Amino acid sequence: MEPSTAFYHPASAELRFCSHCGHGLSRDIPPDDNRARYLCHHCGSVHYQNPLMVVGTIPVWQNRILLCRRAIEPRYNTWTLPAGFMELDESTAQGALRETREESGARIELGALFTVIDVPEVNQVHFYFLAEALGPDLDPGPESLEARFYDESEIPWDNMSFQTVSTTLRHFLEDRRKGHFDVHHYALPRH
Repeated sequence: MEPSTAFYHPASAELRFCSHCGHGLSRDIPPDDNRARYLCHHCGSVHYQNPLMVVGTIPVWQNRILLCRRAIEPRYNTWTLPAGFMELDESTAQGALRETREESGARIELGALFTVIDVPEVNQVHFYFLAEALGPDLDPGPESLEARFYDESEIPWDNMSFQTVSTTLRHFLEDRRKGHFDVHHYALPRH
C-alpha cells in the first residue's frame, strides 16, 4: 500500500525505544531538570518532546478572505485558512508562505504576525499571518478540494475546520472593522 496523506495518524506521544541505540526507554526526571522525560539508561540520551508549530495566513483579495476546503483528515470537507505544519529548516514566515501556495496556489505578500494560539490539548502552537493576495488566481493543491475568496457575509461558519481558524477569523474581522490590527495571543482551553 502506498503512503497517503488521506490517512492521518498523529505520532504517538509515548516513546518506547531510543532512536540512538534502540534500547528501551523509561520516563524519569533527568539530573538538573524539573520534568519527566524519556531517558535511555543504556546510552544516556534524553528524548525531548516539544509542541508542533502550525503556520498559516489570512489572505485577502479586494476585502475577500481566502479559505480552502480540506481534502485530508482530520476534518475532511471543512473550510480552513491555508495552514499546516512548519517544516525543518524554515522560518514561521517561510512556512506560512509555503503552506498558502501548496493549499491554494495563491501568490501572496506576507504581512505581520496576527495570532499566536497555544493548543495544549494537542501539543501545538498555531501562528497566523496577515497576507495580501497578489491576484485572484487560485490553483488548489492535493490537500484542498477547492479554494475560494469569501465576502464576510458568506463565510461558512458552521463548517469551519478548527477552533483556531474560527477565532483567528473573528479577531481579523473585528480588527478590520476597527481599522487597526493587533497581535492576538491566547490559549485554547482543554476539553
